[in-house]
Amino acid sequence: MNRIAVAEDRADSAPAHAADIAEARRVLETEAAALAALAAGLDGAFGRALDLLAAVTGRIVVTGMGKSGHVGRKIAATLASTGSPALFVHPAEASHGDLGMITRADAVLALSNSGETPELSDILAYARRFAIPLVAVTGRAEGTLARHADVALVLPAAPEACPMGLAPTTSTTLMLALGDAIAVALLARKGFTATDFRVLHPGGKLGRRLLHVRELMHTGAEIPLAPTATRMDEALVRMTAHRFGCLGLTDAEGRLVGVITDGDLRRHMEPRLLERRAEEVMTRNPRTIGAEALAAEALREMNERRITALFVVEVGRPVGILHVHDLLRAGVA
Repeated sequence: MNRIAVAEDRADSAPAHAADIAEARRVLETEAAALAALAAGLDGAFGRALDLLAAVTGRIVVTGMGKSGHVGRKIAATLASTGSPALFVHPAEASHGDLGMITRADAVLALSNSGETPELSDILAYARRFAIPLVAVTGRAEGTLARHADVALVLPAAPEACPMGLAPTTSTTLMLALGDAIAVALLARKGFTATDFRVLHPGGKLGRRLLHVRELMHTGAEIPLAPTATRMDEALVRMTAHRFGCLGLTDAEGRLVGVITDGDLRRHMEPRLLERRAEEVMTRNPRTIGAEALAAEALREMNERRITALFVVEVGRPVGILHVHDLLRAGVA
């Protein structure tokens, strides 16, 4: 196809693309307005729902049918990954034996925009029979689900983004966002930390960025160290024997007080360099990091200071060394 034909095709498609973009913006603006209404309408019911869910000694059982069920699976996964044990139970399967997955130590989080989903009836009856806490997420305050729940989180009245007003779009976005809000609020209430998060996310990029320095650092004889009184000829031998491009200098109490790098050698290059003492050449008060710091923090420190290695200290004494190559191999960088 020649350039003229390509240009004509692009010109012909421009109005169609403009219409597509306009429709997409309408959908996003519709859903954004609904989310703003949801945030503005949060009240004491949200806090009461959190009280119930935070008190659970078992698991949060999320359930819903159709599109609500798809959203429910994601909510259950988010809860479980942020410190609130959860699982999804399909309401139709619950009626055929999976009710046994729900115990009296659990709480149920049921999703239904209409509040009248017939497949939820058996889970609803089961929860009421055994006094299992039930939190509803629904679009109708007067619906069956809301009336029988311990706490009902009612979604704001908002049109579906579908031009026919039929396909679940805005309503499922609201459910999903409210599920995220519940999970994160529970996370904050429980004091869930980055360390806890890494325990539940050991794989992938996220897990690697949540590694601790102590898991990657070199220790023992691998740490390039020497007393401050060391002559520079010996200091260079020790520095060369390791592969970090630096040498840590310690005082009589074993505290790290300085470091010699290739840059220090260049700055002090003169005929008598090898006869001088290491403390005359070293850079004092070097940048260090703690063993319990995240590897991502070490990477940020190296990038900001434009250095390639960090000594790891505890109470001022060196216990390890971390090189940027260690971070690269671990997939942190």
